[in-house]
Amino acid sequence: MWGLAPVVGKKIIAGAFRKPFRVLPVTLSGSLGRIGSLEVRLATTRKDVAKAQRLRYKVFFEEGGAIPDARAALTRRDADKFDAFCDHLIVIDHEGRSRTGKKKPTVVGAYRLLRSDVAAKKRGFYSSGEYDLAPLLARHPDKRFLELGRSCVLKPYRGKKTIELLWRGLLAYIRAYDMDALIGCASFEGANPLKHAVSLSFLAHHAGAGEDWRVCARNGLHVPMAMLEQSALDQRKALAGLPPLIKGYLRVGAKFGDGAVVDKKFNTTDVFVVMPVAEMDTRYLEFFGDSERAA
Repeated sequence: MWGLAPVVGKKIIAGAFRKPFRVLPVTLSGSLGRIGSLEVRLATTRKDVAKAQRLRYKVFFEEGGAIPDARAALTRRDADKFDAFCDHLIVIDHEGRSRTGKKKPTVVGAYRLLRSDVAAKKRGFYSSGEYDLAPLLARHPDKRFLELGRSCVLKPYRGKKTIELLWRGLLAYIRAYDMDALIGCASFEGANPLKHAVSLSFLAHHAGAGEDWRVCARNGLHVPMAMLEQSALDQRKALAGLPPLIKGYLRVGAKFGDGAVVDKKFNTTDVFVVMPVAEMDTRYLEFFGDSERAA
């Protein structure tokens, strides 16, 4: 939240030019990791959030074919009502360059984070527009959920270092707030699910969430994922067709919901991801949680 009053056990980070500042737990108030010129931390000012929104515009609209409304086209930012109360994890290249070639720290990766306690007080989860989350939340009334969204990385930085830093930042956040499960939508490029029939079928047959964690796409939006019989699947082809983000989720033990959803605005085919922290692969948690090994 944005605020001015001191908070016990938390550190106040002042924004540049007296901008409103973000109040964060001490463990999240500074750098969450660094590899070379790249650093991961949470956004602490409105200016930080604006930089993340501009990055999202570049990736989703200029590169990905999403359709901007008039405001987005004018501001060249991907912004919505959720940004004001979400936390924003950002990766910064301290040796980045401006359009004129001048050295300038540049936001090259981002994640938007929404905790269930915040969602309950505000507008709910973003992914609830596509998936019915009520049964999941009802089955786990005492669990703390963290929604991951708006994940993006600038094209030249889509490599191991940036992904490692984003995961290190996520794990620091999970531990600071003692989160129990990660949820959210992940996307395939394009609004034609048939182009991804092999990969979607693979997720349905081999990585579907059990009943306890199952989430269904909303009525009217639900697109069956198991388009091919399990016996007809080419597993190698299915894995090759998965977006890198979804491959990463699979590696740490993610499961997927029932039904894909076509998002015409963003020109994507979305799937629902759920990752109970207790069931995530400890090898990855240990690696990304160890700053020396990850570096």
